[in-house]
Amino acid sequence: MKNTVIFIIFVLVIVGLLYSISGKRHARIPDDVLHRQVSATDSAACMECHGPGKAAALKPEHPPKFECHKCHKSKRIRS
Repeated sequence: MKNTVIFIIFVLVIVGLLYSISGKRHARIPDDVLHRQVSATDSAACMECHGPGKAAALKPEHPPKFECHKCHKSKRIRS
């Protein structure tokens, strides 16, 4: 019985470790008035504020992809 408990704990630790290192976590799209007005698939609308030289421009190390919704998901709960 003791060996079974130790084995289960070992497996849970390994699964937790693998989950914690399994890829990047991307910031969620805020659920505020401004972001609710933007279409769920319109990356051009995102670039109006997050484009180069804008008030909320992307950081220089951000990947140069303009398909925002592939990585960033909405905080809104979909029904």
